[in-house]
Amino acid sequence: MRPDVSRLTRGTARLVLRPFRTEDFDAYRDYHQREDVYRFLYSRPPEADALRANFEAAMQPGLARDGDTLRLAVERLEDGAVIGEVLLKLADGAAKQAEVGYIFNPRHGGSGYATEAVEAMIGIGFRVFGFHRIFARIDTLNHGSVRIVERLGLRREAHFIENDRFDGTWGDEYVYATLAREWQAARG
Repeated sequence: MRPDVSRLTRGTARLVLRPFRTEDFDAYRDYHQREDVYRFLYSRPPEADALRANFEAAMQPGLARDGDTLRLAVERLEDGAVIGEVLLKLADGAAKQAEVGYIFNPRHGGSGYATEAVEAMIGIGFRVFGFHRIFARIDTLNHGSVRIVERLGLRREAHFIENDRFDGTWGDEYVYATLAREWQAARG
């Protein structure tokens, strides 16, 4: 039985991870229009129509087929502000593997929100969906993201040299990962 992702909500000490709602669009647009956010996403911020389409897709979560992505809004408990999003992308259903990702508004950086939300999302991946392995792909120059996954205890498994190209510039990438048994053992 697959979990009903349309109702999936998880709380942490300071955050709520939940499906996107129509009223989240302004916050979503705010961080999705920033060049500094898209620097490590290997694309430019989406234009108006594409941005709206991306948001509509984020409101239709699913993890049924390889390539499907579950995106959850990250809402700060103290004021209800949507400060970013976390995602799980089904990389290989047969091998029970997913990729974790995250996008946060830099205005809310430096408070540990991303680490807290990513930890919760990885937990969802293992406990709710039963994944065997969860990994993150990170541009080697994205030092903030590297710190997040290292704080959470993910293992660096690969360093790909010039494996991606954006705007005529080659980029390197790290792959970090953890197995369900490792994650569980580290958290008791």
